[in-house]
Amino acid sequence: MDFGLVLQTDPPAKGVVDLMRRAEAAGFRYGWTFDSAVLWQEPFVIHSRVLAETERLVVGPMVTNPGTRAWEVTASTFATLNEMYGNRTVCGIGRGDSAMRVAGRAPNTLARLGEAIGVIRDLAEGREALVDGRPLRLPWVRDGRLPVWMAAYGPKALALAGRVADGLILQLADPDLTAWMIASARTAAAEAGRDPAALTVCVAAPAYVSDDLAHAREQCRWFGGMVGNHVADLVARYGAHSGAVPEALTDYVERRRGYDYAHHGRAGNPSADFVPDAVVDRFCVLGGVADHIAKLRALRDLGVDQFALYDMHDAKEATIDAYGESIIPALE
Repeated sequence: MDFGLVLQTDPPAKGVVDLMRRAEAAGFRYGWTFDSAVLWQEPFVIHSRVLAETERLVVGPMVTNPGTRAWEVTASTFATLNEMYGNRTVCGIGRGDSAMRVAGRAPNTLARLGEAIGVIRDLAEGREALVDGRPLRLPWVRDGRLPVWMAAYGPKALALAGRVADGLILQLADPDLTAWMIASARTAAAEAGRDPAALTVCVAAPAYVSDDLAHAREQCRWFGGMVGNHVADLVARYGAHSGAVPEALTDYVERRRGYDYAHHGRAGNPSADFVPDAVVDRFCVLGGVADHIAKLRALRDLGVDQFALYDMHDAKEATIDAYGESIIPALE
């Protein structure tokens, strides 16, 4: 199992770079950042510095979207970083939650997302692609490589990821829901004539190493609120009890009353007060070292290739160090 570190690009940018360097030294192989232009600093500028100050770390957004940048600009940005640092980027992409909604726009449609995945990958790898009906190619790209991993929750999004993406990002660490999501995506991959086993699976969720579960839960409860944005969309689309989506994913948002993006992804987010302890425990990875190892082994046995650790709480350095000292060695 690979490990990734996920950060927001809060100023100072040097702090993000320093944590990524610490993560690489601890054995993490991937460095991810949020991508929401209004809420945080521009990630690709910081990615360049992270790549310059690390040797092996693969860097990318978790996640970008097809709406805030022109697709050829996104592809060119990745291709430039790859030319400079040797194909050490990955494109995490989704419909767009905070990046679109904070700017007053709706998230992108799945059709637009699916088209963008192919275009961005083709352009970044030097192939011609149609952009708004016009054939384009980046003529300077040589030996480019850009895996594109798609974030998904619902049946249609999971199926799209299975059909067109190189990897699947699941933003929760519930083993039962993970099993359902992996099966959905890999079934769609097989139906599309792809090798289901070739679909890389990344589970992304907060991790907090501590025997003080009450404190750990309060530091990570924000995550249930963030996931609730996507789950509310699923309930609006499929219904709360349609059978299309497991009720273990949808039931908890019944008490949700709106969301304030001013606190998005932050410990103490007041918009996450509806999230019960049981959901925090299921969606996150909490407890002592042995608890983390046990849960991650269960996820690995389901076919998870990477655990990407959201490190937005009051123990960033301690969590990285605990993973480097005890948890990553046990899962390698």
